[in-house]
Amino acid sequence: MTLELIQIPCLTDNYTVLGHETETGETFCIDAPDARPILSTLAEKNWKLTHLFITHHHKDHVQGLDQLKKQFNCKVYGPTKESDKIIGLDELLIEGDTFNFAGHNVSIIETPGHTLGHICYHLPDDRLLFSGDTLFVGGCGRLFEGTPADMWSSLSKLMALPGETTFYCGHEYTLSNVEFAMKLEPNNIDLQTRLHEVREKRAANQPTVPSTIENELKTNPFLRSSSQELRANLKLETASDEAVFTQVRHLKDQG
Repeated sequence: MTLELIQIPCLTDNYTVLGHETETGETFCIDAPDARPILSTLAEKNWKLTHLFITHHHKDHVQGLDQLKKQFNCKVYGPTKESDKIIGLDELLIEGDTFNFAGHNVSIIETPGHTLGHICYHLPDDRLLFSGDTLFVGGCGRLFEGTPADMWSSLSKLMALPGETTFYCGHEYTLSNVEFAMKLEPNNIDLQTRLHEVREKRAANQPTVPSTIENELKTNPFLRSSSQELRANLKLETASDEAVFTQVRHLKDQG
């Protein structure tokens, strides 16, 4: 079984991803920021949308849901804990739920923090993760509903996935994330290299998404509470990992 993936820019800085199983013709979409570019890509590829996977209730992730469902009668999956906020869900999902998409196993990871009911879609056999607005390249989602403890617990689940796992997130925020990270770990060689690569890609208007869990563990300050340099710069040498994360999130929120 072979998945063909296409990442589609939407709105100002959103991304969605189409996943097409070449053997069965089934196609999924991750979130629905804007129906128009999704419909255009589907038409160009001559694909029919059969599944829509929603990560959370924010408008910039669901506002195209109704149009896509009406046009394709696709099956819409989403978080049980946000079912009162998302109109049109057919399958409600919680932590540990699994289902099959065209021969590919999909596992649900609950990741509260950005919103209370946020979920991620993990395809373990394909080494793929769709992290919505929980984990970004070089960053993590703002805590609009959850607590720092919620988000640290959620990120810890994703940090435990195999390093070779490729993940797609919901936004192109990488340049500002990596520039912020450099202030906390200026001597991180991996981070220096990443900043150079990201600047080159953005100057060429190329996406910096996807990434891998391994790369994030090396360079994403929200996952690097164990870094001695980061702890020293924050003057939190003996603090808990959660406390270090909390301070990193606070500093990023300040600007």
